[in-house]
Amino acid sequence: MATIHDEDGKASSREEEEVKKVPTQEEGGLFSSIPLVQHGNFWISPHLLKSIQLVQEEFVPRATDVILATFPKCGNTWLKALAFAITNRSRHMLADHPLLTHHPQDTVPFLELPNRQIQPLSELEAIPSPRLLATHLPFSLLPASVTAVGSRVVYMCREPKDVFVSKWHFENRVTEKLVVELGLSFHLFCEGVSVWGPIWNHYLEYWNESKARPDKVLFLKYEEMMSDPVKEVKRLAEFLGAPFTDTEERSGVVDEVVKLCSFEHLTSLEVNSTGVSDRIGGFPMENSTYFRRGKVGDWENHLSAEMAQQLDSIVEEKLKGSGLTF
Repeated sequence: MATIHDEDGKASSREEEEVKKVPTQEEGGLFSSIPLVQHGNFWISPHLLKSIQLVQEEFVPRATDVILATFPKCGNTWLKALAFAITNRSRHMLADHPLLTHHPQDTVPFLELPNRQIQPLSELEAIPSPRLLATHLPFSLLPASVTAVGSRVVYMCREPKDVFVSKWHFENRVTEKLVVELGLSFHLFCEGVSVWGPIWNHYLEYWNESKARPDKVLFLKYEEMMSDPVKEVKRLAEFLGAPFTDTEERSGVVDEVVKLCSFEHLTSLEVNSTGVSDRIGGFPMENSTYFRRGKVGDWENHLSAEMAQQLDSIVEEKLKGSGLTF
């Protein structure tokens, strides 16, 4: 199991003890490409434990905050671009828009980072309101103060089979020395063992919260966003408190935002297709890593009919009675 270290390279006894208390990810001797531990009924990488603790203890939310939440590989980059473009459209002309020269991942900071000790949460205090913030945290691991102060949350989910395929490609690209065969990775995913998994628990927490507090939690589906982006972008803008005016709609502003943030446009930009950036500290990645295909149904190119049926059955059973379906 990985050991957590402080900035001086010494093992932190507090985190060591916390890791020892939770079960390690070992299913019949099988391990995924990223060592995991279980925390709060979710699987995470050990070095995120301290980050989660810091977020829960030190993050000070504001009533005007909007938190963009996703399970990994559910369109986080796209959601960041859309939310940034919508809320900042009065400040930037399309001809020199920041998204033309800045990676979407750099427009909205994450709450949790593996190196939160080096990049303290106090950095977020300098961001003027209203803030856009991002997270992969399950709802149950967000600070209770987020709900208490009335921060809004936008959650986007995606068809689990496509999530798995995208996740598998991503992990094998960023952890080249720990490539995991697709069948093994699929087995673990079906067992709920993946970073921030089980995916169904992650979905259900935000789904149930969106039903209980629809004015504070907006639940989006990737597939619906792709099918009718204009409709969904207008719904997103309404929730963000930045609805498009009739004049904007007539003049094509909604369509311009959709085009600006489209997969095809974003991947054509040099800032997103070339170069390497270290966004989490000590783990540089190619900027293009955040973009693969963005297609609905790409799982058909990777999973057999039997595998698809297996995961469908598991997800259907786990979501049974919730009203959430795929």
